[in-house]
Amino acid sequence: MKIVSGMRPTGKLHIGHYFGVIQNWLKLQEEHECYFFIADWHALTNKYKETENLKENIRQMIIDWLACGLNPEKSTLFIQSLVKQHAELSLLFSMITPKSWLELNPSYKDLKFNLFYQYLKDFFLGKKIKINQAPPAESFEEAYEKANGKQKNKIFEEYLKEIFHKAFYNKKGLDFDYLKETLIKFGLQKKIVEEAVKNLKEGDVGKDIDTLGFLSYPVLQAADILIYKADAVPVGEDQLPHIELTREIARRFNNLYKEIFPEPKAMLTEEAKLLGIDGRKMSKSYNNAIYLSDDNETVDNKVLQMKTDPKRIKKTDPGNPEVCTVFDYHKIFTKDELLLNDIDKKCRNAEIGCVECKKILAKNLNNFLNPIREKRKEIEKDIKKYEKIFIDGSLKCRQIAENTMEEVKDAMNLYKI
Repeated sequence: MKIVSGMRPTGKLHIGHYFGVIQNWLKLQEEHECYFFIADWHALTNKYKETENLKENIRQMIIDWLACGLNPEKSTLFIQSLVKQHAELSLLFSMITPKSWLELNPSYKDLKFNLFYQYLKDFFLGKKIKINQAPPAESFEEAYEKANGKQKNKIFEEYLKEIFHKAFYNKKGLDFDYLKETLIKFGLQKKIVEEAVKNLKEGDVGKDIDTLGFLSYPVLQAADILIYKADAVPVGEDQLPHIELTREIARRFNNLYKEIFPEPKAMLTEEAKLLGIDGRKMSKSYNNAIYLSDDNETVDNKVLQMKTDPKRIKKTDPGNPEVCTVFDYHKIFTKDELLLNDIDKKCRNAEIGCVECKKILAKNLNNFLNPIREKRKEIEKDIKKYEKIFIDGSLKCRQIAENTMEEVKDAMNLYKI
């Protein structure tokens, strides 16, 4: 089976990337014909202003992929922008893809929602807003009145998100009038609300994804996949709509011209639930990630900062491993089942403190990372040699992609020389 998958180069990889993507790729390369690419064009869809580190990010991704065990003798590894036929096929696909398909893409809508909502939240909390009157919902009013300062902010955020969700997912688009009226009813100062909504309506919020490139990135993604006539694409559940759109584009092309493209299926992958050290999603932007390149001391310090059972205040308090981020990590990195069960039991009985528990985890996590670190050092000593692997892979892909483009041009009656 032919497999195609890619990853955007946005910096060094963290352990969330390893268990969410790389680990699955390592299994796939043993059983299938795999094409794995560094998606540098996709990195520009919302980071087009930030290209100063792009080449270095590509190098770091090359180092991380090879250090983790991706093998050029088993997989074809390449860089997207070195295979120009991806862009050529994307352009032709864009001619037959209805604009409505792209606007209904849930990832596009959800990212826009998150950007707009994040702006409003930061704006109001930055103004240190005060509620001038009782909020309209009685249950909310009671919760808000009983809460302390930080809790008030959290409750306000939840209510703001509910208001904005209703305004954003209005059938006619973002309903600014509803948003403004509801926030004023909520008790916020009219002047501040009007300023926030005006900035949202006329300012730069969300402009980074208000581009043709971002709107049409699923078309480029379809070209990435179909140009190699992939049978399947490994994805998480949130990516399923993208694969379905790829299938729709393939089907539309085949119906309009000639049956060239298979309709690739989504290969759902299980993702390890590894949160960041602060309990949120692991992300470079949150500064809460443990990187594959972190040294022993850095990992030790990060693990000591990790969130534990919030109800366990003192060492003598019994803990609940089921709500503890540290124990979630133990399930992956502590391979000794007896030790794992012992930690679970001792935590519940307050026989082990969080610091001791974290030190055990840090040791096991470093044991996992050590072979990757050693391989990274080896690759870094002769990076040109390893970059050539990706250049050679790109040259191989050019020929495959050009063969597909010859079929496409024939099917569409395009002029050839």
